[in-house]
Amino acid sequence: MVGQAALNEDVLQRARGLEAEIARVVIGQPQVIHEVMLALFSGGHVLVEGVPGLGKTLLVRSLAAAVQGAFSRIQFTPDLMPSDISGHIMFDMKSENFRVRKGPVFCNLLLADEINRSPAKTQSALLEAMQEQQVTIEGRTFPLTPPFLVLATQNPIEQEGTYPLPQAQLDRFLLKVFIDYSVESEEQAMVKQVTLGAVGDQLDTSAIRPQLKADEIPQLQAHVAQLQMDEQIINYAVRLVRSARDWNGIEAGPGPRGTISLLRAARVEAFLQQRNFVTPDDIKVAALPVLRHRIRLATDLEIEGYQPDDVLNDLLDNIPAPRQ
Repeated sequence: MVGQAALNEDVLQRARGLEAEIARVVIGQPQVIHEVMLALFSGGHVLVEGVPGLGKTLLVRSLAAAVQGAFSRIQFTPDLMPSDISGHIMFDMKSENFRVRKGPVFCNLLLADEINRSPAKTQSALLEAMQEQQVTIEGRTFPLTPPFLVLATQNPIEQEGTYPLPQAQLDRFLLKVFIDYSVESEEQAMVKQVTLGAVGDQLDTSAIRPQLKADEIPQLQAHVAQLQMDEQIINYAVRLVRSARDWNGIEAGPGPRGTISLLRAARVEAFLQQRNFVTPDDIKVAALPVLRHRIRLATDLEIEGYQPDDVLNDLLDNIPAPRQ
């Protein structure tokens, strides 16, 4: 037990150091970095929404460098095929045999850029890999090496020629994260750091100091999954999600996967706050990124300019939390 406690403390410190290390390079996006940590340590995937040029690729590359993991990037386009993601069988002229050429999905951290620019069949190929943690190529199944984290991006402005993700596929993402413009002082610091002595606009992650090894992430995930959750905390999460299904202004609410995802993310929040138990505040921190893509607002509220976060904040304010 003493060894286990020492191991857990070491894991905790390095995990918290991971968030701070990435913030040294990805300037001005602390909320985004924190929410990505919630996904990483709970074994979930992230849908990131934001205009181009805000550092999404830098974020994933920095995370890959900090955990010493393999990184891949797929630019989704209308002509992208499922085999471009998973891989295919090819004939090797030298050996005169067929062999498998694995696609970019075989990595630890995958940036799926503008996922909504590809047809549903191609989107489903990635979403299947996310859900099953494996890929099928010409009838052969290949497991993906954990950890496997997907950050899929979509541009909220340019919708022409896109294929919006159906609600059932959106539900496969643990979180939906918004990446927005940073404040002026942080943008100045970021621009100064990027342009100082740099040629072109190559992303520099050389300043990142590795904090973890990729094969340690599954151990962290298993540790987080063991954190205590009181029955009242579980009931609170269930009440929030069930209330969202018929809350005023919500046309379609989250299913049971929403509750499960909420509790998974809340466990990580407790872990990062150096606690071995989950509190109502952990649920509240996780609620917006976990639930915002799992609800659909009524048409009249959308016309008036309301966002899912507006309704969810109203829900959180009015559903009583258990006393600690």
